[in-house]
Amino acid sequence: MILLAATPIGNLGDASVRLRETLASATVIAAEDTRHTAQLLRLLEIENRPELVALHDHNEHDRAASLVERARHEDVVLVSDAGMPTVSDPGFRVVQLAAEAGVRVSAIPGPSAVVTALAVSGLPTDRFAFEGFLPRKGGDRNRLLRELAGERRTLVFFEAPSRLATSLADLADAFGADRPAAVCRELTKLYEEVKRGGLAELAEWARAGVRGEIVVVVGGAPATAASPEAALAEVLSRVAAGDRLKDAAREVAAASGLSSKELYAAALAAK
Repeated sequence: MILLAATPIGNLGDASVRLRETLASATVIAAEDTRHTAQLLRLLEIENRPELVALHDHNEHDRAASLVERARHEDVVLVSDAGMPTVSDPGFRVVQLAAEAGVRVSAIPGPSAVVTALAVSGLPTDRFAFEGFLPRKGGDRNRLLRELAGERRTLVFFEAPSRLATSLADLADAFGADRPAAVCRELTKLYEEVKRGGLAELAEWARAGVRGEIVVVVGGAPATAASPEAALAEVLSRVAAGDRLKDAAREVAAASGLSSKELYAAALAAK
């Protein structure tokens, strides 16, 4: 089978008994960074020295099929550098091909930066959406944030320390300065920190520089009762800013609770 194994996101004490036993008996491990995984084996005092096969963003498309074929005859353990493989990490293509080929896929549950940050954020946890890393380019990032501005679920993002202040400022512009959020830094590690506040406040705090692995959790949009007239004006404003009419109507409808088809038709008539 393909066995997805979650590894610690910081604290080695989070390595489960099952993870240790699996690594100790594995014959082949597909690893995001083989050097990192070799070090993990040493730190966990695992004497087993399995074959380590590199599986990362640049080679997964080419290597996935051969790993799935091997998994027909032996267990292939798949790990990323931290957390659960496939979640903003390599592994999805392997799982996809394995499912198509009828090869069994299982997982060893364990640490996840997404749910850990969500749990400590102090924001609603009953419904949430994970958005991964925000786009690097400002234009792409702002377009995505406009689409998400009306999302009612709590949102979880990964972000690089060097882009954190800029991304928080863009979030404040798109979602509102006072939208509640939490920046979770170095989770489970010695210098773990959770900074809570409004988006604008957090953007100002981050300008001084923030280090470490970052997860940003943002509260969902509050319920709004937009009038049809206000919703139509928002659609037309987005179209004037360069959005496609169909996309603008769909996003405003989702945020306002109005009909996407009716907003689309009204915008066509107004144009």
